[in-house]
Amino acid sequence: QVQLVESGGGLVQPGGSLRLSCAASGSIISINDMGWYRQAPGKERELVATITSGGSTNYADSVKGRFTISRDNAKKTVYLQMNSLKPEDTAVYYCNAGIVVWATSGHRYLEVWGRGTLVTVSS
Repeated sequence: QVQLVESGGGLVQPGGSLRLSCAASGSIISINDMGWYRQAPGKERELVATITSGGSTNYADSVKGRFTISRDNAKKTVYLQMNSLKPEDTAVYYCNAGIVVWATSGHRYLEVWGRGTLVTVSS
C-alpha cells in the first residue's frame, strides 16, 4: 500500500506563511514528479506547483514569487513553502506524485493523491 500524507495546514492571517509537507510511504522503487494542487470551495482543483525528481520546478502564475516547492528524495517528501498568503489562497491542498512500486509482475507506475490539508487565510 502506497500513500501520501500531508501536514502543515491551518489558519493564518493575510501576509503570513505556512509550510506544507507531504511524505510518501510504502513499497516504493522510485518517485517521479511530485506536486501540490488545491481546491477552493465551489471551484475545480488546480495546479499549484510541481517538481521533477531532478529538481526542475513549475508554478501557477497566481503563486509565482510567493510559493516555493522543494523535495527531499531521501525522505520521500515534498514541501510547499507559502509566503505572503492571501485570502484567495484558502483551499484544501493536495499532494500528488508519480510513484513506481513493486508488483508481482515486477513493477508498476501509480499516480497517487493525498487526502488533503486545509489552508485558511483569514483575519
